[in-house]
Amino acid sequence: MKWRRRIGAYGVCRDPSGAVLLARASAASARPGTWSLPGGGVGHGEHPADAVVRQVAVETGLKVEVVRARDSTAEFVARPPYLEHTDAVIYDLAVTGGRSRPEPGGNTDAADWVPAAGLPTLPLSSLAAYALGLARAAAPRVTPPPPRKLAGPPRRVRGQRFGVYGLVTDPADRVLLTLISDDYPGAGQWHLPGGGSDLGEQPTDALRREIIEESGQRAQVGELLQVTHRYTSGSGSVDWHSVRAVYQVSVAVPSVPRVLDAGGSTSAAAWFTREQIPALRLTDVAAALLMARA
Repeated sequence: MKWRRRIGAYGVCRDPSGAVLLARASAASARPGTWSLPGGGVGHGEHPADAVVRQVAVETGLKVEVVRARDSTAEFVARPPYLEHTDAVIYDLAVTGGRSRPEPGGNTDAADWVPAAGLPTLPLSSLAAYALGLARAAAPRVTPPPPRKLAGPPRRVRGQRFGVYGLVTDPADRVLLTLISDDYPGAGQWHLPGGGSDLGEQPTDALRREIIEESGQRAQVGELLQVTHRYTSGSGSVDWHSVRAVYQVSVAVPSVPRVLDAGGSTSAAAWFTREQIPALRLTDVAAALLMARA
């Protein structure tokens, strides 16, 4: 099968009794009868938090607001002739209005509040099972396709990218940062360790891999801190939408950082005390997070 990637946003919404709002896939979907969290694809340039509010209204008729970003995961679904990799941001939601109803003529045909005791009896999507603590996130064994060679003049590049980054600290509360290499966007600035997830890879696995490649540190990934996005568009050759999940990460036994992935986007890595950070040239993502937690 060919692979296809997308970014999605989904919501965990509970009523006062603890029942969870779920949507059932219709006959028009790739998994008819499967129950999943309400949500769907993130539009090009759209913040995932806006996407989940929009998609829940479409699928259930309910108005919701985002309480917090809960986690992220990757889900893999066969949609012949494709095997689809969805990088999913999961939010906690609260209902603010509307009336529950099925989606008219769409990929879902029912929306219902399911008591916690009834969840194990339903055919749940892997995303819903993971988000509700009923299964572990899984990743298939994947051989990535070779990069395409483009001939002729540069063409306008349009697409989405899902990245995962870490606020990495050690027992002394030092912060690990990475220096962006020359010839890369943000060259000469210190950034949070991390990068794009690979095809068929779970976000937290990608983050641990990136931290090893960029600094040689063995890390433990904790809670999701925030989800941001950046949309770069103009009259040039780039029309790019990036979604970035940032996790709290700890390194129990720190060592002198060493870049193992030579020749990539990271030229150096180092531990910094909180007092040293204000004097550094930081990326906007790193600055916003570190200054807020100073």
